[in-house]
Amino acid sequence: MDDVVIIGAGFCGTMVAVNLILKSNVPLSISIIDRAEHFNKGIAYNPYSKNHLLNVPTGKMSAFPNKPDHFLDWVMKTPDFIGKDKSVISSSFLPRSLYGDYLKSIWNDTQKIAKSKKIMVKTIDGFVKELDIQGKKTIIRLEDGCDVLAKACVLATGNQPPRNQKIKNLDFYKSQKYFQNPWKIASVTNIASDLPILVIGNGLTMVDTVFGLLESGFKGQIHAISPNGFNLLPHEHSGATYTKLQEELAEPLALSQLVSLANKHIKGAKRHEHTAPSVIDAFRPFAQKLWKNLSVSEKHLFMARLRHLWNVARHRIPQQSHDKIRQLQIDGQLSVKSGRIIDLKETEKGIDVSYFDKQENKTKALQVFRIINCTGPESDLMKIDGLFKKCISRGMMQQDALNLGISADTSTFQVKKADGNVHDNLFTLGSNLKGELWESTAVNELKVQAEQLADVLCKTHTPSCKTELIYD
Repeated sequence: MDDVVIIGAGFCGTMVAVNLILKSNVPLSISIIDRAEHFNKGIAYNPYSKNHLLNVPTGKMSAFPNKPDHFLDWVMKTPDFIGKDKSVISSSFLPRSLYGDYLKSIWNDTQKIAKSKKIMVKTIDGFVKELDIQGKKTIIRLEDGCDVLAKACVLATGNQPPRNQKIKNLDFYKSQKYFQNPWKIASVTNIASDLPILVIGNGLTMVDTVFGLLESGFKGQIHAISPNGFNLLPHEHSGATYTKLQEELAEPLALSQLVSLANKHIKGAKRHEHTAPSVIDAFRPFAQKLWKNLSVSEKHLFMARLRHLWNVARHRIPQQSHDKIRQLQIDGQLSVKSGRIIDLKETEKGIDVSYFDKQENKTKALQVFRIINCTGPESDLMKIDGLFKKCISRGMMQQDALNLGISADTSTFQVKKADGNVHDNLFTLGSNLKGELWESTAVNELKVQAEQLADVLCKTHTPSCKTELIYD
């Protein structure tokens, strides 16, 4: 039986293991389960295109909370950046594949430390089908029929694929011309036709998909449809940080008070050459605390009326990516529409698309050759057949009040059962905690969670562990 089994080998899974190894001063056994192609990079940092850039500057992407320049220092030692201006690189948006190489480098270095400490680390290429908890033992059943036993199990599963749109002809989703998962390279390759392609969604994933299509040599028309049209903003390069907000966030505030506060500061910031996104950025360090102080009804109201505005301000893209998208629109190769899909039907000539155009207030039609779903990860776990749905149905866990992820004690990362009590030996972090913390998907939060969870595991399952992380 392993001391710790981690399900998921992306950023969260890798960094929980790394922190646990670095903190431990006793022999222990750790297993990590995921598909082989996801190990140490996950989907986010193992992209199919060199044009997929980080959406955060290099200087803010360290994998360690207490070493803010760790990624930047690593980059400056790589062949392509030796001798370059460090301050320029710090504010640059580098390829996500390079960040994947960084995580791989951390993992390789940590493996040597594990060996010196007699810590056994095993990676398992597999897919988890079921979980069962019997006393202090967790049984992890794999798709191939094998069982893995654990004293403690960590769910670091990351994002789920997008949900299918509600359409009349649900049989369409069996079509080989429909790609539900836009993060797989198959979605943008092997395109034999110059007929248009439809991308459903107009967010960050749409940008990545468009760049992937172009890199694959696609020269045809690309249509993108979403309820809100194109609202992506570029990052500002002034480097200025808005600081006039913090003192007013000391006390718990109702949602209406937070909205009033934001509006007041946005109006004032403009007089000092700051923008609305810079004000929203100023909320970031307090976002989790503010979210936890809101009532469930306030959270529902936020999701219904303010979520889109928050996401537009928070999820910005590098200026060069924004410029490319705008140029594609100017050239007419990319057409971005505000609307919703009504129906999809495959024919001998392609795919007939029926959609409602919000700008023209009428139903319109398109014919395309391929459809790629870029609407963002599904968060309602009961709508996805698989591990979580089974666990929720059995009462092993419950969704949060907004169905954005798993209900858990965010101070210990312990998963809650259907009755509200926590499991002693089942933990989670990352996007599974979005409903509990709201901001729980970016490296800025995930690196802190990974270290904190490693501390919890040290205290509860390997009590002789160190309490301070050491990494040279």
